[in-house]
Amino acid sequence: MGLEEDIEEIREEISNTPYNKSTEAHIGRLKAKLAEMKEKLENQSSAGGGQGYAVEKTGDATVALVGFPSVGKSTLINALTNADSETGEYEFTTLNVNPGMLKYKGANIQILDVPGLIEGAAGGRGGGKEVLSVVRTADLVVFMLSVFEIDRYERLQEELYANKIRLDTTPPNLSINKKGKGGINVTKSDSVDLDEETIKGVLREHGFVNAEVTLRGETTIDELIDGIMKNRVYLPSIVAVNKADLIDKDYLPTVEENLREVGLDPDEVTYISAEAEKGLDALKEEMWEALGLIRIYMDKPGRGVDYEEPLILREGDTIDDAIHELGAKLDERFRFARVSGPSAKHDEQQVGRDHVLKDEDVLRIIAQR
Repeated sequence: MGLEEDIEEIREEISNTPYNKSTEAHIGRLKAKLAEMKEKLENQSSAGGGQGYAVEKTGDATVALVGFPSVGKSTLINALTNADSETGEYEFTTLNVNPGMLKYKGANIQILDVPGLIEGAAGGRGGGKEVLSVVRTADLVVFMLSVFEIDRYERLQEELYANKIRLDTTPPNLSINKKGKGGINVTKSDSVDLDEETIKGVLREHGFVNAEVTLRGETTIDELIDGIMKNRVYLPSIVAVNKADLIDKDYLPTVEENLREVGLDPDEVTYISAEAEKGLDALKEEMWEALGLIRIYMDKPGRGVDYEEPLILREGDTIDDAIHELGAKLDERFRFARVSGPSAKHDEQQVGRDHVLKDEDVLRIIAQR
């Protein structure tokens, strides 16, 4: 029996086994074995090579537009950026990844118009693996749906999941330290519902014999496997519903119901018309928020505060992060900083490297001469 048949057999056994506490450890071992087999099959199928999409990441952040063919991605990227992506009312207009640069709030946000996905993309159909490899390098996924084809959202999610892209979640709080002997010892917090034997069984299927394992937080078997495999990518996502200008008020409740059926809150998606360039300001703001970007206005000696070209950082970044962005020489000469704005207790507050900055802070670096 070949590897593909083995995979299908395990899938069938998992689907036919009811999940409960008595079967949890068995299902855990099956899922772990399945993940290893799928990885092996993928490595075999990619051994012959294949042409991917090489896109150099530039700017302060990268956004991937993901959708099925002819949903309007090329029209949108042309409206948002300086790109020149061919558009047409037929499938597969975009045959290469086409990058464009959106300038917003002083930031340069690279937007990738990737070829439209088709079902089975993660398995290689329509060059899907190459497309999805580009999505994995992005900082944000923007799902683009036609207002008349909301149901495709679930299929897009499935394709990304099959290509090891995990959306709107974080890696499990998992620590594994190999040791020379003593078997597998598990330490877990009270919030971990998986029993110890399930965790050990999953680890053994992945080749661990002797290890100290610590697991915290609510974690499913699939999430545990993701943490062990270490080749998953965790990305935020937002949803843009295109062609909203083509629906009338009577059809809007149907659209909202369709969104709820695929797990989307109608109030949290962004309705746009790429063709009519409507709703684009709201979409830009949604991308900005989802990327977690912040603007830091630099107070430059002798020149005052530069409000035109802010330093772009991420939420949670510190003075130390700002220094590293500004250059190695400044890092060596740094003495302290003065901050005014949302993160400061008062204007010109003197702070050190660990001070956490906030959007629209004014920052002055004091360095040794």
